[in-house]
Amino acid sequence: MNYKAYMLHNYKTIPQIKNLSEDLIEAIDVVGSVLPFKTNNYVVENLIDWSRIPDDPIFTLTFPRKEMLRPHHYEQIKEVMKSGASKNEIKVIADQIRLELNPHPAGQLDHNVPEMDGEKIFGMQHKYRETVLFFPGQGQTCHAYCTFCFRWPQFVGIDELKFASKQGEHLVKYVSDNQEVTDVLFTGGDPLIMKTKLLETYLRPLLESNLKNLRHIRIGTKALAYWPYRFLTDNDSEDLLRLFGDIKKAGKHLAFMAHFNHPVELKHPAVKDAISKILNTGAVIRTQSPVMKHINDSPQVWIEMLRKQVELGCIPYYMFVARNTGADHYFALPLIGLWRLFREVYKSVSGICRTVRGPSMSCLPGKVQILGVNKISGEKVFNLGLIQGRDPDWVAKSFFAKFDEKATWYNDLKPAFGEEKFFFQDELDKIIKPEEIEIEYE
Repeated sequence: MNYKAYMLHNYKTIPQIKNLSEDLIEAIDVVGSVLPFKTNNYVVENLIDWSRIPDDPIFTLTFPRKEMLRPHHYEQIKEVMKSGASKNEIKVIADQIRLELNPHPAGQLDHNVPEMDGEKIFGMQHKYRETVLFFPGQGQTCHAYCTFCFRWPQFVGIDELKFASKQGEHLVKYVSDNQEVTDVLFTGGDPLIMKTKLLETYLRPLLESNLKNLRHIRIGTKALAYWPYRFLTDNDSEDLLRLFGDIKKAGKHLAFMAHFNHPVELKHPAVKDAISKILNTGAVIRTQSPVMKHINDSPQVWIEMLRKQVELGCIPYYMFVARNTGADHYFALPLIGLWRLFREVYKSVSGICRTVRGPSMSCLPGKVQILGVNKISGEKVFNLGLIQGRDPDWVAKSFFAKFDEKATWYNDLKPAFGEEKFFFQDELDKIIKPEEIEIEYE
């Protein structure tokens, strides 16, 4: 099967598009001029049920919809496009809208970028003590773009919003200089969009440097869902699998952080074959996804997805809360609904599926988990905890927030029991300037 990508400028060549309504086609054009759009023939031919358009979950996952922009933004960019404006004029307006969509939530750009020799390294992030994120320059695209993606600024052509590095030697030196680092996560975009020879230029130096503190190499990828042939029939697929095996031989643990958002993505025979080949290299596959309205906001969907992942040899890892960026208003669900969904799923699967953690918000202080809803001393509260924190001492400590049935994100929550702030706030203020703390945006 040959790979074919469809970008915004040529998606109308997809045969199924001729059956879409004019309104849907207009929405793809308008929203796609602000938020990134890309799909491929595997997604179009194998994952989307075109008889269910526009309600098919994979169609919603990969094709822009009108509702993914707020009404005033949609009308603003639509009018500019209709006026006969040039591409550059349209881009100016699109960029203005993008900057209003919280392009880098949770302090990614301001507070996660590490320094080395007094200079910031904008192709890396270091938020948690043990884990460094690396963004290989050639891996900052994907086989197809997810409409909910919180890393959408990587793909819209605004250089100052993009993380990318082509200097693998910086990564080796940084890990060597910071002995507390045990994990390197290659992310993007999707690192497995790269040819194996390019990926090797980043991975081989890590292995050859024999860094004693480096124990785990992770690869964040959607390739298993959107292009499983990357591991089967691509002309360098055998080289890729050999590279994975070499990581294991070098004494490092290789973990695939695989993104699966719906059970449909697990059903094609190519996915099963690709997972088997990866596992045979000694790697493990951990799965994760946010819960999103219109795509997977059903306990039955998650139950089916977790069971299938375990059946195929994967380890369920995270159930996330959709981040407060981009089209979050379209995908977001109240935190209380997410907790109820998680609880229904958790009690419906066997213990071997209960490795999944959540619902988890990757927000400014760290990964905040909704542990439950309780009534304490007559007050209804959210019971929360930190799975990860900017300060490791915050991890696994419970704290409480006032119950709010409308809250969809961490910054909607207020401390319970008359407290003025959460237990970590003073330390957080030392890390983050108070005026830069996440604020709710319109």
